[in-house]
Amino acid sequence: MRLRTIAVCVGLIALTMSCVRLTRDVSTNPAVKAQHGRDSFADESKANADRMYDEGKRVFRDDTFGSEAFWGGTLQLHRAILGETQGGVGPGLTPKDALKLGLKVDQGRLPKAAVDMIKNQAASLENPETTVALLKANAVVGVTGQFGADGKLQSVGIQCALCHSTVDDSFSPGIGRRLDGWPNRDLNIGAIVALAPNLKAYADRLGLDTPKLKSILESWGPGKYDAEVNHDGKAFRPDGKSGATVLPAAFGLAGVNLHTYTGSWGNVTYWNAYVANTQMQGQGTFFDTRLDRTDQYPIAAKNKVGHTRRDVDLITAKLGALQFYQLALPAPKPPANSFDKDAASRGQAVFGGKARCATCHIPPLFTEPGWNVHTPEEVGIDDFQASRSPDKRYRTTPLRGLFTRMKGGFYHDGRFADLNAVVDHYQTVLKFNLTDAERRDLIEYLKSL
Repeated sequence: MRLRTIAVCVGLIALTMSCVRLTRDVSTNPAVKAQHGRDSFADESKANADRMYDEGKRVFRDDTFGSEAFWGGTLQLHRAILGETQGGVGPGLTPKDALKLGLKVDQGRLPKAAVDMIKNQAASLENPETTVALLKANAVVGVTGQFGADGKLQSVGIQCALCHSTVDDSFSPGIGRRLDGWPNRDLNIGAIVALAPNLKAYADRLGLDTPKLKSILESWGPGKYDAEVNHDGKAFRPDGKSGATVLPAAFGLAGVNLHTYTGSWGNVTYWNAYVANTQMQGQGTFFDTRLDRTDQYPIAAKNKVGHTRRDVDLITAKLGALQFYQLALPAPKPPANSFDKDAASRGQAVFGGKARCATCHIPPLFTEPGWNVHTPEEVGIDDFQASRSPDKRYRTTPLRGLFTRMKGGFYHDGRFADLNAVVDHYQTVLKFNLTDAERRDLIEYLKSL
């Protein structure tokens, strides 16, 4: 018995010595040793996540990436906002007209005088000076005014929030609390850009005359934008309709590989770099040799868009935090009274079964995990928009938060006016047959996502 005890003790001593040697090897690792005396790495990670969220929100809401050099310096858009009476051109942009163009106002940034003015429906809502005052308060969602030492508006730049935020109208139509990630389907981007006094500088890039460019911009309409026309020049579809697409949501993208309608462009951070550099006209660095294809992107190839490098890069260092914030934005839940709960419960079975929607829109992402793109033939539509992307495919759009995208229609170009039209389309493509009750239940389920 005593011999057994001694043997056990010897074994424990040997095991302890082995652990000491192993621990010593680990503790002398410089990377591990550097952590000694600091907060836990988990705490550092949490602090980093908080920092990136806050910084990403600031970038999303307020950073212009130096775009004022183009929108103000080149196109002189601020002069159209000012109007002749303030040293600009034309009648100027009143708050009333700005709201008609779909621009939104952040209630939280309104000065008290502006709040009182709106409540009293003062005549100054018809005055461009009030628009300038709102810009000075940084209350116009997505637009930043640059002011000189004398307090005069000298330029304007734009932010991500211009297209991908709206407000809840809690104060009045077009004025309320911000809803980041929600597409602004009221925003008439083309009409706003068309106000610029010096459109010729933009037209020259596209090889167009100014009236032609203006007609293209004015063809887009509310809630639409063409992110490829300045690369391929394809402003109109074969049927004569505008090549612009509806503004997509920027929420609910965590876990989703590709996030544009023609998804083969890239993921969230690619698209941020693409838009900030080539659409917002910010000052940064951007590489994509696919834009060298002269047959597909003649304008981009000529202007070497895929090889952009600025002397001072105001974009690249912000992409990480911007992506982090966007991925943190959840898809909003629809109002409880906006759908029939019992019908939606039944519709879930139709979605995953008879209608075969879940073949591609796989819960809980409601798109395919992985490479979520399809040929036009698979989707059952024409290839116009797909042909403008690098690998000529359409993305499977995530479905959560569909209620925020009811205005402007469904699909990339809004071709289907409502969910009934979408179901009609897929009934033809997938050859399923639903009863009237099953169709209603399926639509209620889609509205519930």
